[in-house]
Amino acid sequence: MRIKFIIALFISVAVALLVRVYYLAIESNHYYERLSLNNTIKTEYIAPVRGEILDRTNRPVAINQLGFKIKLKPHLRSKKHIKEFNDAIDYLLTLFPDLNKEKIIKKYKRKDSYYNHEYIDIVDFIPYKEMMPKYSKLLLHNNIKVVSAPRRYYPFGDIASHVIGYVSKANKKEIAKDPTLELIGYTGKNGIEKYYNKFLEGEPGKKVVQVNANNQIIKELSYTPPKENRKLTLNIDMELQRYISKLFQKKAGAVIVMKTDGSILAASSFPEYNLNTFVTGISTKEWLKLTTSLDKPFTNKLINGLYPPGSTVKIGLGLIYITTRLYPAWSVFCTARFPLGKRVFRCWKHGGHGKTNIVKAIRESCDDYFYKGSLQVGIKIMSEGLKRMGLGKKTGVDLPNEFIGTVPSREWKMRKYAQPWYIGETLNTSIGQGNMLVTPMQIASFTALMATGKLPVPHFAKLIGDKPYNPKPKDVLTSKEKRRLPIIRKAMMEVCNYPTGTATHYLHAKVKIAGKTGTAQVIGIKQDIKKRMLEHELSYYSRSHAWFTTYGPYRHPQVIVTVLVEHGGHGGAAAGSMVSDIYNWLLEHKYISRR
Repeated sequence: MRIKFIIALFISVAVALLVRVYYLAIESNHYYERLSLNNTIKTEYIAPVRGEILDRTNRPVAINQLGFKIKLKPHLRSKKHIKEFNDAIDYLLTLFPDLNKEKIIKKYKRKDSYYNHEYIDIVDFIPYKEMMPKYSKLLLHNNIKVVSAPRRYYPFGDIASHVIGYVSKANKKEIAKDPTLELIGYTGKNGIEKYYNKFLEGEPGKKVVQVNANNQIIKELSYTPPKENRKLTLNIDMELQRYISKLFQKKAGAVIVMKTDGSILAASSFPEYNLNTFVTGISTKEWLKLTTSLDKPFTNKLINGLYPPGSTVKIGLGLIYITTRLYPAWSVFCTARFPLGKRVFRCWKHGGHGKTNIVKAIRESCDDYFYKGSLQVGIKIMSEGLKRMGLGKKTGVDLPNEFIGTVPSREWKMRKYAQPWYIGETLNTSIGQGNMLVTPMQIASFTALMATGKLPVPHFAKLIGDKPYNPKPKDVLTSKEKRRLPIIRKAMMEVCNYPTGTATHYLHAKVKIAGKTGTAQVIGIKQDIKKRMLEHELSYYSRSHAWFTTYGPYRHPQVIVTVLVEHGGHGGAAAGSMVSDIYNWLLEHKYISRR
């Protein structure tokens, strides 16, 4: 029995040894073949060059500045190679004395590891002119590699900064969403650069090469070029942008110049900031200055600034009034005071406007007409109508993170505050105050609706590559609203041309325009104050925001010009001259005709 057991044991051991020999000699060969292949075949991904952004006349708005990146061979910090490491760093500093030695060493240490066999980035960017005299010297150094590395540059600096946006280093969250960023290293952070980032960044190329044990390339096996240099052409005219920036000096607010089809010729949020400071990394001091300023230069007020629309909303509400519960000839007698319960709602004009119909109410911005009309129409119809006309929702403009604003209603208040609606809130809404909030982009689109009868989708892109971008305007008005829209247009024309129009005396435009002024209060007026202080008597940050939104020419609308001056007081006085200058520039440069 023992002999049988011993024989069985020997046979088992022999079989196990044979199986192991077979595995090592035959089966594991495939594994080592693959391992060998990985050691000899190497795939390199090629970063695409970011596409340029141009204005409508092909002026460069965002371009790539030619330069170079410096890399250092890995594994040089070991005792065996530390002298080579120090010599390489010292050599670099003799050629580029402005480089920071501590930063270079820190950068190298962070990425150097036993598992990394790639050259390590130690200098992100050296301009072309600075590199060229020293390029050949660097190529002779065995441990240093120089590769091309374009950097984003904005030729116009701070002009149209909120629209264009900027690129900066990609963070971990962004890289997780888009692995290409790990290769590229930077991404669009806001504005057009962010909205069209995927298009602009392109797609990586790929090169497969054979290398030896020292990681030296022996042979190139295949090459797939990157998809790059995708151009984005905008509708904006940078000369018009520059002109508007000069007009708006030392003011805060926003300006939009838009064709009636929604293509934007110019748009600015003020104050502006220099985009180039963000490409290489902004200092803490500069960042704090931007983020703590009361004028909020880092906020894109075009789509993220929320303001009461004031009397600009009256053009839409007026149309809703005369197409629902009221008829066009309906009028009120304005005495400047409208008592409701324990509160008195006042009209801006001391002494009142007297007998007032819809045209006069818009022309002279009579609050009393809209107070009394709102009680006839009701907040439900008002709210639903304004939302249909584009307020309280995104315009669809091609900028990231657009705000929707607020068009208040019973349902909105109950949902937000769990409180009932009061009739006084209906009156406040009727003059664009209370909880109502809009963006300048919404008001520009809203004005275009009054001018043409269709609600456009504002857009900056003209050509995405070689494909035209022209979203169709939306048909949002009822047939009755379309029939009675000429009444609102006539009233808007009289705002700018009639002797008692709220904007007439502040204009010098060479074309006949139509529009609506608005004064949006930022502080409430107490009931016991019998005589209001004039805007210029208030402290700056207590003054009302000034709106002036227009279209022109009156009979054949071609362009919308919307201006918001923060704490500017009265819309016509604060913005009338500026709006006139913009129309005159457009006429001179043949964007519009006099007809």
